[in-house]
Amino acid sequence: MKLVLFGASGKTGTLLIQQALTAGHEVTAYVRRPESITLENKNLKVVVGELSDTTEITSAIAGADACISTLGGNSLKNHATEFMTGIQHIIAAMEKEKVSRFIYMSSVGAGESKYLMAQPVRFLIVNVMLRIPLADHTVNEQRIASSKLNWTIVRPGGLTDGPATAEIKHGSDKVMIKGNPSISRANVASFILKQLTDTTYTNKAVWLYE
Repeated sequence: MKLVLFGASGKTGTLLIQQALTAGHEVTAYVRRPESITLENKNLKVVVGELSDTTEITSAIAGADACISTLGGNSLKNHATEFMTGIQHIIAAMEKEKVSRFIYMSSVGAGESKYLMAQPVRFLIVNVMLRIPLADHTVNEQRIASSKLNWTIVRPGGLTDGPATAEIKHGSDKVMIKGNPSISRANVASFILKQLTDTTYTNKAVWLYE
């Protein structure tokens, strides 16, 4: 498949590139700085642009089979307005180019998933520590869900640098998640790629942890 990855230079994005190329996909990595992608592969194309550049975003998406976002804000104190506006631009470009499949990496605690977390963890994570990033993800989730796209929102627990394993839990049902769940970025990347062909969570938000 031809994939466009936003957030390609981040830790999860880097793993996604590696795993996608190993699986035989063609990857277009949309990044702000070309030097942020050091991997070289004949099936990897690097596109340099800002999230405000609608022309460049549209050009990158044209002809793709699916888009993936692992974008996120880099502040716990300030809303990531460029990131949020960028998601709007991506949605608009996908609808324009009729690229329907969109997989968005959010987080446990965004949207209604905050009610899956027991107190006092919910208060500490959702209302205090990650209040602003989770609020940003929640707005993006709402925009994606109201779009014309064929979407899946992936909500992992806290991200770690552990290895990929077969031991992961996932679902879209309303269950109580104990403690402060976590999952390796490698497992998240693997799960995201599986959603390209698995329709189980089409137009659904799925929680994910180890």
